[in-house]
Amino acid sequence: MNFCQLPPPLQPGDLLRVIAPSGAIKEFEAFEKGVQIWRDRGYRVEVSTSISDRSGYLAGTDENRRRQLQEAWIDPECKGILCARGGYGSTRLLENWIWPFEQRGRGAEGQRGRGEFAITNIKWLIGFSDVTALLWSLGKTGIAGVHGPMLTTLASEPDWSIQRLFDLVEGRPLEPLKGIGWGGGRVSGILLPANFTVATHLLNTHIQPDLDGVILAFEDVTEFPYRIDRALTQWRMCGAFQHVRGIALGRFSRCDAPAPSFSVEEVLRDRLCDLGIPIVSDLPFGHDGPNAALPVGIIAELDSDRGILTFTPSTGI
Repeated sequence: MNFCQLPPPLQPGDLLRVIAPSGAIKEFEAFEKGVQIWRDRGYRVEVSTSISDRSGYLAGTDENRRRQLQEAWIDPECKGILCARGGYGSTRLLENWIWPFEQRGRGAEGQRGRGEFAITNIKWLIGFSDVTALLWSLGKTGIAGVHGPMLTTLASEPDWSIQRLFDLVEGRPLEPLKGIGWGGGRVSGILLPANFTVATHLLNTHIQPDLDGVILAFEDVTEFPYRIDRALTQWRMCGAFQHVRGIALGRFSRCDAPAPSFSVEEVLRDRLCDLGIPIVSDLPFGHDGPNAALPVGIIAELDSDRGILTFTPSTGI
C-alpha cells in the first residue's frame, strides 16, 4: 500500500457534510449531541435531508446513500464528511463506484489517475466500524481518512479522545497510544485501521488495498471467539498476512461466549503469535469505550516490546 495524502487541515468555519452510508439511525439523541460538538468547535455542519431515511436495516436505498456520498464529495465548499453511524451497508455503495476525482483524473486512454481534482479538492472522511469499507476504498486512491468516532458515538468519548480527533483533522501532532506488547520488536509501516469483520469481507475484492508493508489495526464487537478464529484462519489461508509488518489490536468488545469456549485473547494469540511479526494489544480504540482517532494510510511505528503505537514525524501529524 502506498503512503496516503492527508487532506488540508480543517479550521473553524469550514463546512462539513453529514451522511448516513450504512445502517439506519436509531440513536437520534446521541446523533444530535455529536453534531453539536462539531458546531461548538466552530464548524458549519450540514445534515443531509435524507439522514433519517430507512430501508430495512439500511439508512435508505443504496441509490440515496450513494447520492449523499457523491454530493458531499463534489461540493467544492465542503471540507469534510462526517458519517452518522455504522451498522451495515457501506460496502454496497462501492459496487461499480468510482470516486469523483478518479473520474476527472482519467487520461485519454481511460486509465485512472489522481488528477488535479484529487489534489485540490480532497477532503476528510471520518468514521469507523462499517465505514471501514469507505476508508479502505479511499485509501486505495492515495487519500487518507480517519478511523474514529462517528456522530452517534462522539458524545460518549472522553475529553482526550474528542481532542485527539480535532488534533488529527486540524493538523496537530498525535500522542502515541499505549497498549500491551506481545513481543517481537519494533517496526514501521503504513497504518491500515479497520473493523476486523468488515475487513475480512473485503479480502480479495477490488476494495482491498495492497497489504504489503502495512501495520493492520483491528477492532471488533459482538463476534464470538469461534467467528474471530474462523476469520483469522481465512486471513492465514489466503496469504493476507504474508507481507504485513505488524498488528495493532484495539478493543474486541462483547465478544465473550458461554463456556466451553476459548477467550478472544486466546484465539488472537493462537492465530497471530506464530506470524513472527510485532503485535500490540489493548490499544484504546474500537467500540464500547474510548475510540482514539487513527489516520488511514499514514506511516506509524509499532513497538511490541514497550506496547506503543507511534505516528512518526515524517507523516506531518
